[in-house]
Amino acid sequence: MTPDDLQAIWLTLKLASVTTVLLLLIVTPLSWWLAHTRKWYRGPVAAVVALPLVLPPSVLGFYLLLLLGPHGPVGKFTEALHLGTLPFTFAGLVVGSVLFSMPFAVQPIQNAFEAMGRRPLEVAATLRAGTWDRFFSVAVPLARPGFLTAIILAFAHTVGEFGVVLMLGGNIQGETRVLSVAVYNHVEAIEYGAAHWLAGGMVLFSFVVLLGLYLAGGKSWKVTR
Repeated sequence: MTPDDLQAIWLTLKLASVTTVLLLLIVTPLSWWLAHTRKWYRGPVAAVVALPLVLPPSVLGFYLLLLLGPHGPVGKFTEALHLGTLPFTFAGLVVGSVLFSMPFAVQPIQNAFEAMGRRPLEVAATLRAGTWDRFFSVAVPLARPGFLTAIILAFAHTVGEFGVVLMLGGNIQGETRVLSVAVYNHVEAIEYGAAHWLAGGMVLFSFVVLLGLYLAGGKSWKVTR
């Protein structure tokens, strides 16, 4: 294993960790809203969140590249703030990973909130527990299996990304070259031995993740693709 491969592994783990933390902050209120709202636009919002499950990653990466690039609305906005553009940077990879892995984090937490029902919250309300107290003291602990499943799936799915990170981040050593892209590079160079080391590690990692989910019960894991 070369120093470049180790750097790709470190960058992949860093990307997966940052993405997972951001996803938890974003999808927790979103999952709660999806689990409880009866608004007419709940269906369209849920469909948009689930789009990465059916879209080819290269398609999502292509449109993110246009949106975040110098001629896209988000790119113009970040340039106006003197932040530059996000494509081909680590920050751009994070944005793409958050969007691509979002359904894998939303659905387990939403399922856990729906399974919990309103009864525990109503009982807490009769004991004069406030809104935030009911959420953090009752809802979050009861939905813990859903949160655990979401964390594992979001982290593992980010580790295995290829199409989005290649379209949005390119293949810049030390900045955007993640593990899946490093495997692609080795195959392109007909370095099958090095590719086996990295690809085999990813297969083993994926097996351990899925085994852990199945052994844990995985009742809140209803993500389908």
